[in-house]
Order: sequence, then structure tokens, then C-alpha cells
Amino acid sequence: MVLFFDNETQNDFCRQIEKYVEEWKVSYMDAVITLCEAKDLPVESVAKFLSKPIIEKIQEEGQTLNFLPKSSKLPI
Repeated sequence: MVLFFDNETQNDFCRQIEKYVEEWKVSYMDAVITLCEAKDLPVESVAKFLSKPIIEKIQEEGQTLNFLPKSSKLPI
């Protein structure tokens, strides 16, 4: 278990990201960066502790903004 801030765990941090996105209507990328800055944590150090759904949402945002190459999706 990795402590991010006091007794905060990975799940707590991910919940804070979700709450921040919903409350402030910002992107997941912005929420992660803002929370890392507020907690004086390097973004690179928390990237590996993000939950899979948050990582997928950040990848989707990156593809939408052309920061990442688009992956092909099969129609459902």
C-alpha cells in the first residue's frame, strides 16, 4: 500500500480524482495534475497508481486531443 498524503491510499486518491472531475467539470488529465500539485506530488510518481478506468479515460482524452494515436475500435 502506497501512502500519497497522510493516510491516503490509492483508492482514496482515485475517488478524489473522480469527485474533482464531476464537481469542477474538468478533464481527468487536469484533475490528476491539479491534485498532484495540491499535494506536492510529482505526476510521474502517481501515474502507476491510477485505477484502470481513470487510465482509460485519460487515454481517451489524449486521443481526442490528438496527444495519442487513435486506437481502432470494433463497432458493437
